[in-house]
Amino acid sequence: QVQLVESGGGLVQAGGSLRLSCAASGRTFSTYIVGWFRQAPGKEREFVGSISRSGLTIDTADSVKGRFTMSRDNAKNTVYLQMNSLKPEDTAVYYCAAGTVSAASAQNINYWGQGTQVTVSS
Repeated sequence: QVQLVESGGGLVQAGGSLRLSCAASGRTFSTYIVGWFRQAPGKEREFVGSISRSGLTIDTADSVKGRFTMSRDNAKNTVYLQMNSLKPEDTAVYYCAAGTVSAASAQNINYWGQGTQVTVSS
């Protein structure tokens, strides 16, 4: 069993940066691929990016490529989402998620966090 808790969300002006953290419980966290998803009001949940178990492979959605990146510290059971050059369209609830096979689609996710709100003002 893995529990995920996101933090670091908030209100930021366009062009600004935020770093989200995803803290996990459980001794097996390093065996999970971790992904970030987001959901804006009235829209479906969408994939933002994922990071491999070792942290060496990172995939990001085209909409955030070059602006968002991820890292993980398995010793601390924590994954980070660094968001730069934020745009108003990045406004959403951001979810951390963990999967054993993949974290690139919701159907492969075994565990979800509760989400953290990110609001980007213009």
